Amino acid sequence: MIAARKQRWAIIILVIFLIGLLLRIIFFNTTLMPLTESRASYRQIGMPVLVVVYYEALCPDSKFFITKQLLDTYKVAADIMEVQLVPYGKATTKEENGKLSFDCQHGALECQANVYHACAVESIGDPLVRIEVVTCMIRDNRFPKEAMLRCAEECGLEDKDRIQKCVDSSQGTALLKLNGEVTHALRPSITFIPTITIDGSQGRQPSILKNLLSEVCKAAGSSDLANKICKKNI
Repeated sequence: MIAARKQRWAIIILVIFLIGLLLRIIFFNTTLMPLTESRASYRQIGMPVLVVVYYEALCPDSKFFITKQLLDTYKVAADIMEVQLVPYGKATTKEENGKLSFDCQHGALECQANVYHACAVESIGDPLVRIEVVTCMIRDNRFPKEAMLRCAEECGLEDKDRIQKCVDSSQGTALLKLNGEVTHALRPSITFIPTITIDGSQGRQPSILKNLLSEVCKAAGSSDLANKICKKNI
């Protein structure tokens, strides 16, 4: 009787193990892999290269990358790349009694500026204008509201009130919290700001920070459009 019970338990454990292995193969090799690894293996030639920028509003290195690399690269390679901006960096999020608060690497002013950036990213539909406004703001974020108003005007953004309404409401902090969750979910974990992923990969960070266009062109492959843009600008 005891031997029979042990045999049944062994069979049950084996079945559980096989089910778990099957689920791991199904989910980690298909659904989950794009969240943690490069999507280059399944991105079709001709699809835009996905560039995600994890940054902080008062970070000097973030400022340098966005003003010296990101905007210029997007202006010449917008047809072969998509940019997502994630202002948060090495901040932490706290939630007590339903109220959100943040601790940011460069102090409370950076938290405020990060909210303005998050709201600008959410509110501006045109990809180029979005990057232009963010680039303008990050050049001088010592007074975040004034920076937003000035940059919105300089970039010809008519609906700047939408950004301010976002900042003044719970939407702004909710967006920053979401950015934090996305940032903390990144693997490997962030150790340097800015961190830039290309098609989900954190590889070649020094090269990305130095010459984003070159790395985008490498990831884009050999489509006619990519060849035209890259041969002309590299």
